Amino acid sequence: MGFIVLLLGVAIYGFFFATFLYLIVFVGGDMLSFLGMEKTVDGGVPPEFYFGSVAKNVGLLLLFALQHSLMARQSFKHFIRKIIPDGLERSFYVLMTSVVLATVFMYWQPLPGVVWSTPEGIWSTLMMVGFGLGFGIVLLSTFLLNHFELFGLRQAWHAFKGTEMPHDGFRTPMLYKYMRHPIYLGFFLAMWCIPTMTAGHLLFAGLMTFYTFIGIAYEERDLIAHFGQTYHDYMAKVPAIFPIGRRK
Repeated sequence: MGFIVLLLGVAIYGFFFATFLYLIVFVGGDMLSFLGMEKTVDGGVPPEFYFGSVAKNVGLLLLFALQHSLMARQSFKHFIRKIIPDGLERSFYVLMTSVVLATVFMYWQPLPGVVWSTPEGIWSTLMMVGFGLGFGIVLLSTFLLNHFELFGLRQAWHAFKGTEMPHDGFRTPMLYKYMRHPIYLGFFLAMWCIPTMTAGHLLFAGLMTFYTFIGIAYEERDLIAHFGQTYHDYMAKVPAIFPIGRRK
């Protein structure tokens, strides 16, 4: 059983990483058109009915929000551990997140109309740098915590060895000394640093940003429940997303 858990964990991680790489292209849209991917947030078959496409896109993002939020709740985790081995609990969450993201990629409808367009030159270059920096911060932040634990490989490895996975204490490595959620800062940069912002991209970035702030509230509630006063003190000293000033 341990070998099967490890094999599934590795396969799910591979699927996740492919999905993450496509997410970069999907969000990049027309900016990364040189890669030849036809289906992005900006690319694809133009909608026949504009407001129908808006509703469809909102539904896709709502599906992502519901899956991401409900499966992150402790009550769901306790339930799923009764069905699948503990070593696959995190991998199952990663798998479902990847499946829902792939569904968004597949069925997203591009919405024409330019909201803003930065001129060629320094401003366009800065936008592209911000986009790349954003995804770089996302990936770096996962490794600062524990990349392989976040995406289920560490749990699957310990299940394979038949050992109990050690639980790390509260840590604030590198970027986490200056902001509590650098991963979300990275995603914000990646979503909003776009030289040409289309109506479809604005819908995607706006709703994902709105959902992120709601998700932070629930996530921090869970962190307080887990770490107690330690996390309260951390919140008092370190801002949530933007490394400017201090929370009071």
